[in-house]
Amino acid sequence: MLTRKQHQLLLYIDDHLRRTGYSPSFDEMKDALELRSKSGIHRLISALEERGFLRRHHHRARALEVLRLPHMGTEAPVTTLAPSSDAAFVPAVLSQGQTELEGAFSEASVANDRQTVSIPLYGRIAAGLPIEAMQDDSDRIEVPISLLGTGEHYALTVAGDSMIEAGILDGDIAIIRRRETAENGQIIVALIDEQEVTLKKLRRRGSMIALEAANREYETRIFPAERVHIQGRLVALFRQY
Repeated sequence: MLTRKQHQLLLYIDDHLRRTGYSPSFDEMKDALELRSKSGIHRLISALEERGFLRRHHHRARALEVLRLPHMGTEAPVTTLAPSSDAAFVPAVLSQGQTELEGAFSEASVANDRQTVSIPLYGRIAAGLPIEAMQDDSDRIEVPISLLGTGEHYALTVAGDSMIEAGILDGDIAIIRRRETAENGQIIVALIDEQEVTLKKLRRRGSMIALEAANREYETRIFPAERVHIQGRLVALFRQY
């Protein structure tokens, strides 16, 4: 039998692993379960290890492995963790070999009978240090229309690790919907001073714009709003294994 908190934590870890490919941090687990300290998370993880639901790889950082999930109806009732109003971006990731994701959206220029569309691939965008954008339309990529919504799209290859806590890894291809506006918390392509381009989370602070990384090793960069132009919003990722 698992307690409610043990059950919640196990499901949260399993969901995080499925979405991002790596386990959540202790701070993330603490916040998700609304605990006051990380010591409570340590106790819950130890209890799950003892009961054979979880394995901790002590030689690697943030390395938890879910061994099994409890059968629904035989454990303590589960209270679903409600997402915050400023939930982190959860990318739709298409792995090599897949042809579509759940859901369908309309998009012009269907490329073939597999319902893909050809969009420009502009080269590498630094998810760590900004680089100048490559505006060459000669390279293109075929993307399932289920990844896209209405509007114009393009793709950029991610370089760096500053967005790993949002599930965006080095080498991923970011699918961007071209637009000039975005809401707080959305991940955008930002053009800085008309010459640097970066993939970051948007925060507006009065007349200033903060570009936040999703990696604690990177500092938030803050600019006057007029120095930052939004080039698009991240809508999906393409990942090859």
